[in-house]
Order: sequence, then structure tokens, then C-alpha cells
Amino acid sequence: MFAEERRTQIINIIRETGTVQVEQLAKKLDVSLMTIRRDLEKLRQEGIIERCHGGAILKREVAYTKKRTLQMEEKEKIADKCAQYVKRGNTVFLDAGTTTYEIAKRIRDIPSITVITNDLEIAMLLMESDVNLLVCGGNVQKSTGSMLGDFANQMVEELRTEIAFIGAASIDDEYNVLTPTSKKAVLKRLICKYANRSYLAVDHTKFGKQALIKVNHLADYSGVITNKVFGEEDDILKQRKINIIQV
Repeated sequence: MFAEERRTQIINIIRETGTVQVEQLAKKLDVSLMTIRRDLEKLRQEGIIERCHGGAILKREVAYTKKRTLQMEEKEKIADKCAQYVKRGNTVFLDAGTTTYEIAKRIRDIPSITVITNDLEIAMLLMESDVNLLVCGGNVQKSTGSMLGDFANQMVEELRTEIAFIGAASIDDEYNVLTPTSKKAVLKRLICKYANRSYLAVDHTKFGKQALIKVNHLADYSGVITNKVFGEEDDILKQRKINIIQV
């Protein structure tokens, strides 16, 4: 069995059981304890799992309150740039997240706009504004304040937005956009599909990292608004028709 295939099996086992011990994995996959420890360390470095005593669990999402304090200066600059794309009368989708929360703060006074969001924190912020507000209902992920699931998906499928701003947990070395859960991946794909223009709003820390589920590719967005400096990668980005908007 190849290492990548074995690690995929490890992820699937942890997803099914919630947590797993090194000895259990070694026995189930018929490899040494050292091999399993190396696999777990690789998955930990990629941000997919967390190590616990004698084993591993899937990586938990960072709570909303903690996310809001991380990379704040960068998020504010990205939000400033995003806000420049919103004009009077636009219909805007704001994906759940702390960067999109900053965008909401900057566009709430633009006249006659409609904002659609699956983020409870953004919705509460815009309650105090003149924005025409629509909220995508669904199951609430309490740690992040985002609403997900079939009801949210159905609503997005029925709506047509002029512009959408979307966040991401990770972007790997092949420029795939990744997220920890399948529910988030489905909703983000739908937002992109039904918006006239979609922008990925991400700071530099999201690049070069792994998460469990692929959403789509950077080339699927109208633009990627970020503070990351690419340097030698510029030619590759152009070849792959990825529009980077640096702040």
C-alpha cells in the first residue's frame, strides 16, 4: 500500500470513529507503529489531524472568537479592497467567516444593497444597518456561527447574486481550495456557481496548507483577493488563468 493511500485510510478511520490509537491503526493496516507515527505526523503538519495521547483526532475548527483576533491587519486590508467592488444597489453574498465579517462592516452603509449571508455574526451586525438582509437558514455550527446543510443549499440555488465574497480554510500547493467539512464544500461551490462574480478573500496564512475536502480551484474565481506575495509563482498563476488581486 502506498503512503498516500494509507494516509487516506487513516483519515477515513478517524472520521468514522472520532479518535484512534496508534496501535489500532498499525494492526488494522498491518504496518509498524513507527510507520503509523510518521503518517500521523505528516497529517498533523498538513493541518488535517491533531495528536492526542497515544493517537489522533480530526483537527477541530478554530472558534469564531479566536479567528477574529488572528491576522487582523491583513483581514482589514483585504476587506478594504473587497468593499471597492461593491456598488450602490448590488446584491452581495457574504460567506461565513471573519474576513467576510470585516467586509460587512465596510459595505453596510452603501445605499440600496442586498446582502445574503450564512453567517449569524454578519447577520447580527447588519441588523443595525439599512441593508436589505437575507439569511440562509440551516444547521448552525455553533463554534463558528455559520449555517450549513440542505436548507442553506436550497436557498442559494434559488438566488442569483451579482457578487460573492468567499473564504477558505486552506489552499494547497496545486492551488486547490480546501475546507474541513463536506457541508461547507457543497455550499461554497453553490455560491460560486450562482454568483455573477465570485471573489476568494484569503490572507497569506491560508496558502500551502491542507484540509480534508476540496471545494474547487483558484481559477474558478473571478479573482483572489489576498496579501500573499507570490514572486516566482506569477508565471504559473497566469498560465492557470488565476487572477490574483494583491493588497
